[in-house]
Amino acid sequence: MTATTHTRRPFVVGLTGGIGSGKSRAANLFAALGVDIVDADVESHRLSAPGGAAIELIRQRFGAAFIASDGSLDRARMRERVYADPAARRQLEGILHPLIAQACEARLGEARGPYALLVIPLLVESGRAAERVQRILVVDCAEQTQIDRVMQRDQLSEATVRKILAAQATRAQRLAAADDVLSNEGLQADLAAAVHSLHARYLQLAKTFSPMSQ
Repeated sequence: MTATTHTRRPFVVGLTGGIGSGKSRAANLFAALGVDIVDADVESHRLSAPGGAAIELIRQRFGAAFIASDGSLDRARMRERVYADPAARRQLEGILHPLIAQACEARLGEARGPYALLVIPLLVESGRAAERVQRILVVDCAEQTQIDRVMQRDQLSEATVRKILAAQATRAQRLAAADDVLSNEGLQADLAAAVHSLHARYLQLAKTFSPMSQ
């Protein structure tokens, strides 16, 4: 009899939030507790790095002008293009999103903890959250806080940041989709305490999770 290989998929918490909400900050706190982290942005950067699987597809669709001299995606130029042209944004998403999803699933298959954290900025926007995660955790803060953080972090104008926000789900839409909410308006200690509490809860939920073998 030929043995069948089964892929183990852990209990998955989808962590999401708008730009500047503090997703990385929250994910780092979970990582410090030993949680496996799979980050869609990290996979996106790998795919669009020199030699990445998305580079030639991007070159074919958008032209060589959007590829930097080192062979990576010219992120600044592409950002300007896609936030000024919704059709271009959809084209780029059509290239990247299937590749990112595939890469994330492969990483989840490698996870060894009782649960994994899947960090996806556009989880709510995708409309496929229920297919990908068992629970949605939203990192939340006021819109003006997001704007101030991104302007300082990325040296972008307020107008540019607002264009990015306009292309994402609203704060109300994310909160409506959330199973759990992490407020990131206050002190690091407060966020860490909330993460510890959620970690304990997710460990309990993971004990009763029975994934389908693939």
